[in-house]
Amino acid sequence: MRIGLIGSGRIGTTLARLASDAGHQVVLSNSRGAASLTDLVAGLGPAASAATPTQAATVGEVVVVTIPLRAYPTLPVEPLRGKVVVDTMNYYPDRDGHIAALDDGSTTSSELLAAHLPESRVVKAFNTIYFEHLATHGQPDGSPGRRALPIAGDEAEAKHLVSGLIDEFGFDVVDAGALAEGSRFQPGTPAYNIRQDADQMRRALAETPG
Repeated sequence: MRIGLIGSGRIGTTLARLASDAGHQVVLSNSRGAASLTDLVAGLGPAASAATPTQAATVGEVVVVTIPLRAYPTLPVEPLRGKVVVDTMNYYPDRDGHIAALDDGSTTSSELLAAHLPESRVVKAFNTIYFEHLATHGQPDGSPGRRALPIAGDEAEAKHLVSGLIDEFGFDVVDAGALAEGSRFQPGTPAYNIRQDADQMRRALAETPG
Protein backbone atom coordinates (compact mmCIF):
# COMPACT_ATOMS: atom_id res chain seq x y z
CA MET A 1 0.00 0.00 0.00
CA ARG A 2 1.16 3.55 -0.67
CA ILE A 3 0.64 5.77 2.37
CA GLY A 4 0.86 9.53 2.05
CA LEU A 5 1.68 11.63 5.09
CA ILE A 6 0.82 15.30 5.38
CA GLY A 7 2.98 16.38 8.27
CA SER A 8 6.29 14.82 9.24
CA GLY A 9 6.67 15.62 12.91
CA ARG A 10 7.12 13.06 15.64
CA ILE A 11 3.91 11.09 15.05
CA GLY A 12 4.19 11.35 11.27
CA THR A 13 7.80 10.22 11.26
CA THR A 14 7.04 7.32 13.60
CA LEU A 15 4.10 6.18 11.49
CA ALA A 16 6.23 6.42 8.36
CA ARG A 17 8.87 4.20 9.94
CA LEU A 18 6.30 1.64 11.14
CA ALA A 19 4.66 1.59 7.71
CA SER A 20 7.91 1.19 5.79
CA ASP A 21 9.04 -1.55 8.18
CA ALA A 22 5.73 -3.32 7.46
CA GLY A 23 6.41 -3.24 3.72
CA HIS A 24 4.38 -0.21 2.68
CA GLN A 25 5.55 2.65 0.50
CA VAL A 26 5.47 6.00 2.28
CA VAL A 27 5.38 9.47 0.78
CA LEU A 28 6.20 12.15 3.33
CA SER A 29 5.48 15.86 3.15
CA ASN A 30 5.52 18.93 5.33
CA SER A 31 5.07 22.69 5.09
CA ARG A 32 8.80 23.31 4.71
CA GLY A 33 9.25 21.47 1.41
CA ALA A 34 10.57 18.12 0.23
CA ALA A 35 14.22 19.18 0.55
CA SER A 36 13.82 19.38 4.33
CA LEU A 37 12.97 15.67 4.39
CA THR A 38 16.07 14.40 2.58
CA ASP A 39 17.80 12.90 5.62
CA LEU A 40 14.60 11.42 7.02
CA VAL A 41 13.73 9.75 3.73
CA ALA A 42 17.25 8.38 3.36
CA GLY A 43 17.01 6.86 6.83
CA LEU A 44 13.73 5.15 6.01
CA GLY A 45 15.12 3.39 2.96
CA PRO A 46 14.01 2.86 -0.63
CA ALA A 47 10.30 2.56 0.21
CA ALA A 48 10.20 6.21 1.31
CA SER A 49 10.07 9.39 -0.73
CA ALA A 50 9.41 13.09 -0.16
CA ALA A 51 6.84 15.28 -1.85
CA THR A 52 4.61 18.30 -1.40
CA PRO A 53 1.41 17.89 0.64
CA THR A 54 -0.65 17.98 -2.55
CA GLN A 55 1.52 15.29 -4.12
CA ALA A 56 1.34 13.11 -1.00
CA ALA A 57 -2.44 13.52 -1.02
CA THR A 58 -2.60 12.63 -4.69
CA VAL A 59 -0.48 9.47 -4.68
CA GLY A 60 -1.44 8.07 -1.28
CA GLU A 61 -3.99 5.28 -1.21
CA VAL A 62 -4.37 6.15 2.46
CA VAL A 63 -3.38 9.63 3.64
CA VAL A 64 -2.38 10.42 7.22
CA VAL A 65 -2.97 13.98 8.37
CA THR A 66 -0.62 14.76 11.24
CA ILE A 67 -0.36 18.53 11.50
CA PRO A 68 -1.39 21.07 14.15
CA LEU A 69 -5.18 21.31 14.12
CA ARG A 70 -5.09 25.02 13.38
CA ALA A 71 -3.62 24.21 9.95
CA TYR A 72 -6.39 21.87 8.77
CA PRO A 73 -7.94 24.50 6.42
CA THR A 74 -4.73 24.38 4.34
CA LEU A 75 -5.25 20.72 3.39
CA PRO A 76 -5.87 20.13 -0.33
CA VAL A 77 -9.47 19.05 -0.89
CA GLU A 78 -9.58 17.71 -4.43
CA PRO A 79 -6.66 15.23 -4.19
CA LEU A 80 -8.22 13.73 -1.06
CA ARG A 81 -11.62 13.18 -2.62
CA GLY A 82 -12.68 9.58 -2.00
CA LYS A 83 -9.51 8.78 -0.04
CA VAL A 84 -9.28 7.27 3.42
CA VAL A 85 -7.88 10.10 5.54
CA VAL A 86 -6.44 9.20 8.94
CA ASP A 87 -6.81 12.07 11.38
CA THR A 88 -4.21 12.05 14.17
CA MET A 89 -4.86 15.65 15.23
CA ASN A 90 -5.78 16.92 18.69
CA TYR A 91 -7.16 20.28 19.76
CA TYR A 92 -4.84 22.21 22.06
CA PRO A 93 -6.20 25.76 22.51
CA ASP A 94 -2.86 27.06 23.80
CA ARG A 95 -1.28 26.02 20.50
CA ASP A 96 -4.16 26.20 18.03
CA GLY A 97 -6.01 29.22 19.36
CA HIS A 98 -9.57 28.93 20.58
CA ILE A 99 -12.10 27.42 18.17
CA ALA A 100 -15.59 28.28 19.40
CA ALA A 101 -17.32 25.19 18.00
CA LEU A 102 -14.86 22.96 19.86
CA ASP A 103 -14.94 24.99 23.04
CA ASP A 104 -18.73 24.75 23.27
CA GLY A 105 -18.82 21.07 22.31
CA SER A 106 -21.04 21.55 19.29
CA THR A 107 -18.65 19.55 17.10
CA THR A 108 -15.37 17.65 17.30
CA SER A 109 -12.00 18.24 15.70
CA SER A 110 -12.44 15.28 13.35
CA GLU A 111 -15.84 16.54 12.26
CA LEU A 112 -14.25 19.90 11.43
CA LEU A 113 -11.78 18.04 9.24
CA ALA A 114 -14.57 16.02 7.63
CA ALA A 115 -16.49 19.22 6.88
CA HIS A 116 -13.37 20.57 5.14
CA LEU A 117 -13.01 17.25 3.24
CA PRO A 118 -16.68 16.40 2.59
CA GLU A 119 -15.97 13.61 0.12
CA SER A 120 -13.09 12.01 2.01
CA ARG A 121 -13.46 9.03 4.34
CA VAL A 122 -12.11 10.33 7.62
CA VAL A 123 -11.04 7.97 10.41
CA LYS A 124 -9.74 9.32 13.72
CA ALA A 125 -6.78 7.25 14.96
CA PHE A 126 -3.29 7.42 16.50
CA ASN A 127 -4.13 10.57 18.47
CA THR A 128 -4.03 8.92 21.92
CA ILE A 129 -0.46 7.68 22.05
CA TYR A 130 2.87 9.39 22.63
CA PHE A 131 5.18 9.01 19.64
CA GLU A 132 7.86 7.12 21.59
CA HIS A 133 5.24 4.65 22.82
CA LEU A 134 3.90 4.27 19.29
CA ALA A 135 7.40 3.22 18.29
CA THR A 136 8.01 0.84 21.20
CA HIS A 137 4.73 -0.51 22.64
CA GLY A 138 3.68 -2.60 19.64
CA GLN A 139 3.36 -6.37 20.22
CA PRO A 140 2.33 -9.37 18.11
CA ASP A 141 -1.35 -10.19 17.85
CA GLY A 142 -2.52 -12.23 20.83
CA SER A 143 0.14 -10.94 23.23
CA PRO A 144 -1.18 -10.66 26.81
CA GLY A 145 -1.96 -7.07 27.70
CA ARG A 146 -1.44 -5.84 24.14
CA ARG A 147 -2.04 -2.11 24.04
CA ALA A 148 -5.24 -0.97 22.34
CA LEU A 149 -5.81 2.17 20.30
CA PRO A 150 -9.28 3.62 19.67
CA ILE A 151 -10.65 4.67 16.30
CA ALA A 152 -13.80 6.46 15.14
CA GLY A 153 -15.31 6.94 11.70
CA ASP A 154 -18.51 6.92 9.72
CA GLU A 155 -17.63 4.25 7.15
CA ALA A 156 -17.03 0.61 8.04
CA GLU A 157 -14.72 -0.14 5.10
CA ALA A 158 -12.45 2.79 5.91
CA LYS A 159 -12.27 1.79 9.57
CA HIS A 160 -11.49 -1.79 8.57
CA LEU A 161 -8.54 -0.61 6.47
CA VAL A 162 -7.16 1.61 9.23
CA SER A 163 -7.70 -1.14 11.80
CA GLY A 164 -5.55 -3.43 9.67
CA LEU A 165 -2.70 -0.94 9.75
CA ILE A 166 -2.98 -0.51 13.51
CA ASP A 167 -2.82 -4.28 13.96
CA GLU A 168 0.22 -4.46 11.65
CA PHE A 169 1.92 -1.85 13.80
CA GLY A 170 1.38 -4.00 16.91
CA PHE A 171 -1.77 -2.74 18.60
CA ASP A 172 -5.31 -3.95 19.22
CA VAL A 173 -8.16 -1.78 17.95
CA VAL A 174 -11.26 -0.59 19.79
CA ASP A 175 -13.93 0.93 17.56
CA ALA A 176 -15.58 3.83 19.38
CA GLY A 177 -18.26 4.22 16.70
CA ALA A 178 -19.12 7.13 14.44
CA LEU A 179 -16.70 9.99 13.82
CA ALA A 180 -18.46 12.16 16.40
CA GLU A 181 -17.51 9.60 19.05
CA GLY A 182 -13.92 10.75 18.69
CA SER A 183 -14.80 13.10 21.53
CA ARG A 184 -14.54 10.07 23.82
CA PHE A 185 -10.77 9.85 23.28
CA GLN A 186 -9.64 13.41 22.94
CA PRO A 187 -7.14 15.02 25.35
CA GLY A 188 -8.32 14.99 28.94
CA THR A 189 -10.44 11.82 28.69
CA PRO A 190 -9.71 8.49 30.44
CA ALA A 191 -8.84 6.94 27.06
CA TYR A 192 -6.17 9.48 26.19
CA ASN A 193 -2.45 8.68 26.34
CA ILE A 194 -2.71 5.86 28.89
CA ARG A 195 -1.57 2.32 28.16
CA GLN A 196 -4.67 0.11 28.25
CA ASP A 197 -5.62 -3.23 26.77
CA ALA A 198 -8.81 -3.59 24.72
CA ASP A 199 -11.12 -4.27 27.68
CA GLN A 200 -9.68 -1.37 29.65
CA MET A 201 -10.01 0.90 26.63
CA ARG A 202 -13.68 -0.01 26.19
CA ARG A 203 -14.31 0.87 29.82
CA ALA A 204 -12.43 4.13 29.47
CA LEU A 205 -14.47 5.10 26.41
CA ALA A 206 -17.69 4.25 28.24
CA GLU A 207 -16.73 6.61 31.07
CA THR A 208 -16.82 9.62 28.73
CA PRO A 209 -20.19 10.93 27.49
CA GLY A 210 -20.48 11.21 23.71
